[in-house]
Amino acid sequence: MQSVNQATVLIVDDTPDNISVMSSLLKDLYRVKVATNGETALKIASSHDAPDIILLDIMMPGMDGYEVCRQLKSSVLTKKIPVIFITSLLETEDETKGFDIGAVDYITKPVSPPVVLARVKTHLALYDQNRALEEKVRERTEDLVHGRDVTIHSMAVLAETRDNETGDHIMRTKNYVRILAERLMVHPRFRDYLDFESVELLFKSTPLHDIGKVGVPDRILLKPGKLTVEEFEEMKMHTVYGRDAILKAEEALGGNPETSFLRVAREITISHHEKWDGSGYPYGLKGQGIPISGRLMAIADVYDALVSKRVYKNSMSHEAAVQIITKGDGRTMPNHFDPAVLETFIELNIQFKIVAGKYQREA
Repeated sequence: MQSVNQATVLIVDDTPDNISVMSSLLKDLYRVKVATNGETALKIASSHDAPDIILLDIMMPGMDGYEVCRQLKSSVLTKKIPVIFITSLLETEDETKGFDIGAVDYITKPVSPPVVLARVKTHLALYDQNRALEEKVRERTEDLVHGRDVTIHSMAVLAETRDNETGDHIMRTKNYVRILAERLMVHPRFRDYLDFESVELLFKSTPLHDIGKVGVPDRILLKPGKLTVEEFEEMKMHTVYGRDAILKAEEALGGNPETSFLRVAREITISHHEKWDGSGYPYGLKGQGIPISGRLMAIADVYDALVSKRVYKNSMSHEAAVQIITKGDGRTMPNHFDPAVLETFIELNIQFKIVAGKYQREA
């Protein structure tokens, strides 16, 4: 009687006698499945009850064993299943070809029962070890990602302690950024930078863009009126304060600033007030000299500032905000934004309106 915990061996051979011999040899130790052609083998290997190892004949009519192995190794579902070729071919180049396309071993015909049992046992053990190692890596990666997210969230909460509006502001802006980034993933100028992983990191890092405001005095940060020139210069420093705080956090974590998970947050914090035409702050960066993360955040931040009520101003309509961003009003001009990002904003502006409505509240 077979146990559900037994490993499953898939035998692929077009000769009934060969299948009978191999099945008789293995059935008392393993669950055995059989396929008499390559197409059936691929279906079984891709099923929910996939085999743990495949014994694959090379010389079959139609799709030969080499092609079956190629297709197995090209699929995410089956590429990790170990394949042992069963063959009467003895040439070195045949073995080399098999190993090159992903086979783990060869067994020559006529088969030796002890050799078959030993090879199957060995490669199943290696397969189990690899799966156990992958599971540990996955768990460790999840722990690291969780630690990253907790760190980012904890730092973002600091900014909320200074400004009652910040909590909703960061919820809105991180969603604006993701809307833009997901569409720009296919853009020729952005696709080398933006992928699913980087977009997710952008989404989670965006809440830190204004963390430097914890260093701005309340008399400036919460002033219910227009700032003086001197006060505005101090307000501008929140970009530098934020960048420096993140650098300190990276030092404390012992990470490399070039590869740290906080590098994107650092970029956004220091560059989200830079402008495409070079008129922004704190460094007057211009064009593609501005990090992509900063370019995305710039338009998200401006839109949110326009449609939100603050202690020093009333909110405006979505339509009025779009008009200002695309046509300009003296303070905000279209040439402040990366043209590709601006074009994407215009295309997706209704999605911005939906997000703004979802997370809006009275200041």
